[in-house]
Amino acid sequence: MTKPPPTSTPAPEPVADAFIDRFIRHLTTERGASPYTVRNYSQVLSEFHRWHEHDRQQPPVWRGLQRDDFRAYLRQLGRQKLSRSAIQLRFSALRTFYKFLARHAEVETSPIKNLLLPKLQKRLPRFLTPRQMEDLLGAPLRQAQGRPVRRCAPAPGEPEAGPRAGRPVEPSVPQRDVAILETIYSCGLRVSELCGLRREDISWNEQLVCVRGKGRKERLVPIGEPALFAIRQYWQLLPNPPALAEPVFLRSSRSAKPMTPRTLQSRLKRYLEIAGLDPHLTPHKLRHSYATHLLDAGADLRSVQELLGHAHLVTTQVYTHVTTERLKKAYDRAHPRA
Repeated sequence: MTKPPPTSTPAPEPVADAFIDRFIRHLTTERGASPYTVRNYSQVLSEFHRWHEHDRQQPPVWRGLQRDDFRAYLRQLGRQKLSRSAIQLRFSALRTFYKFLARHAEVETSPIKNLLLPKLQKRLPRFLTPRQMEDLLGAPLRQAQGRPVRRCAPAPGEPEAGPRAGRPVEPSVPQRDVAILETIYSCGLRVSELCGLRREDISWNEQLVCVRGKGRKERLVPIGEPALFAIRQYWQLLPNPPALAEPVFLRSSRSAKPMTPRTLQSRLKRYLEIAGLDPHLTPHKLRHSYATHLLDAGADLRSVQELLGHAHLVTTQVYTHVTTERLKKAYDRAHPRA
């Protein structure tokens, strides 16, 4: 499940439900799900639990729920004007929950099976061009050197961005951020994977990185020399380089704690502004750029699937639509009989 955008109000506390508790423990201990996945599944199931208590005047008895109960919940979500993707995500969590109950002989069949949901709109993944990636990769040092900033125009209703004030930046921070951007783009990592990298995961001679992905699945991914060079440069600016079991990218030079996804998102937004790019792009778009550029250069789909750590080829196939669409546009522009 994808992470919801941060909100100003804290998420409600999880409900007390024995089946939900067992499922969350299963996600954490047996499936090795990320903290974000565990949080999102817990929130979805608690949300349904609260709806059932309010609408049906009693907690849900999971063994006795029928398809009509979930149809009623679906109608309620529709009245809330939730997007199709938000509705799909909620039912994906409920579907996985019922698969867990079925495997543990708590239910015979899932009442959600074959339930018709709003179809998702087909959206192609957004990505940066190779030239835009070059601009972004140079943004941290560009800012540190005080060179002119290529700011993009503010969105409608937003004020013009001005100079930022605050504490002096540690000398290692710009080089760390260069190394982070280089590594994400070089290896196509998810943010959680990058933040979880340890020094011992890098094989310098073979130019490989051991990545722990979803469900604690490990994969080996090549890492380019520019990324390795940027990491070396970053470590040289630290008082003490990370030990083997410590994170590759530290929150600060005075801490052995890893960089957090929230901090990475915030710093990426700043560098996108500096590079004159859309500051609303997420770190995951760098992963999209990685996959698209590989396919554009002739990489086969199966190899890209393994590099990205996708469990199913269909997840990777969305990138072929990107390259196909660009081929069509090139054909339309260039062919006299298009």
